[in-house]
Amino acid sequence: MTAMTILDGGMGQELVARAGRATSMWSMQALLDAPELVRAVHDDFFAAGADVATTNSYAVLPDRLEAHGMADQLERLARRACEIAAASRDAHGQGIVAGALGPIGFSYQPDKAPPAERAAEIYAHLARLHAETVDVHLLETMSSVDQARGGLMGASVTGKPIWLALSVDDTDGTKLRSGEALSDVADLLAAHPVDRVLLNCSIPEAVTQGLPVVAGWGVPFGAYANGFTQIASGFDHIGATVDLLSARQDLDPDAYADHAEAWRDLGATTIGGCCEIGPAHIAELARRLRG
Repeated sequence: MTAMTILDGGMGQELVARAGRATSMWSMQALLDAPELVRAVHDDFFAAGADVATTNSYAVLPDRLEAHGMADQLERLARRACEIAAASRDAHGQGIVAGALGPIGFSYQPDKAPPAERAAEIYAHLARLHAETVDVHLLETMSSVDQARGGLMGASVTGKPIWLALSVDDTDGTKLRSGEALSDVADLLAAHPVDRVLLNCSIPEAVTQGLPVVAGWGVPFGAYANGFTQIASGFDHIGATVDLLSARQDLDPDAYADHAEAWRDLGATTIGGCCEIGPAHIAELARRLRG
């Protein structure tokens, strides 16, 4: 039997919950004024049973920082996010540090992303910074074929393993959020091989729809869903705050783990959580999926 890898949960929403406020900088805010909160979240996910610390660098991107007049902080914040995750892993005594590379433009808005060739330049710079510390590059919430292509081209420059996380349509998990067929990614992977393919930051039900497509690609695969009711129409630009998004009330740790067991039964070997999935959820996943 292939060993199960338990991912951590959603860093950004966990930080918002602990800090008691949502800002236009989202998870980056804690890197600036409460790095101890970031460390505490990593520590709590490891204590819950996670095998992976995903760096708090999802939003550490040039366009996000430029919008806040902080373009000169990119390298410092990227390194800080990676170093905090690595320190937590080292204190835990084992685990993987995954360097999060989020979508340029905005989450769930692949039409706002730059062309793949330009995106690749940006991701290559970030990947080189991350590679000083991380074990793998994790391209998160890639929502179109071209968006994924840019991420893969950029992250490949370091030679480290790449995990590609794709976000699917909440109403039809066999499609990317761009409307393209999820199956279209197979051709991309023929040119840009990856170590794992994941579905992320979509509702669990859509992930369950999409995983059979991914299972046919011959690559280790998995999933980490979000706990949002839906993506609000106003949450579509840099500066939008996550208080526009509401959490489902029917995804407690037991309910979420029921979905995860279905993913395992489909062949998934890497499972965790995204936004609104906290340490208690990860603890239940570890308990059930590791037997």
